[in-house]
Amino acid sequence: MNQNQHKSNKSIAGYHLLMILSAVDGEFAPAEGMLIQEYLADEFPFKINLDNELDAIAVLQAEEWKDHFEFHAHCFLDDSTEEERKHFLQFAKSLIKADAEVTEREHMFYMLLKNIWKLN
Repeated sequence: MNQNQHKSNKSIAGYHLLMILSAVDGEFAPAEGMLIQEYLADEFPFKINLDNELDAIAVLQAEEWKDHFEFHAHCFLDDSTEEERKHFLQFAKSLIKADAEVTEREHMFYMLLKNIWKLN
């Protein structure tokens, strides 16, 4: 685990997971952005500044995504119920399908999440 990373709460971890899922196919589709906005509205009914979170994600190199993704998957796991994880997985699936094409990388990251959460 990266010492530079601080454990995130479930909502923040979910944001990181969704942002990486939306980026792994090499393009950020508008439909994906709208789903992430929907997630944020549900998880953060109060106004929250996610600039620092976005900056943390933006500076990652593509080869760092998997470690970052795994780290936040574990944060989410520690902070959620099985029901919340199942709901999030459904949401993640709709996100990777939002641009009408699921790439191999998107599928790989989605399966990684399922495996970490033992929801097979």
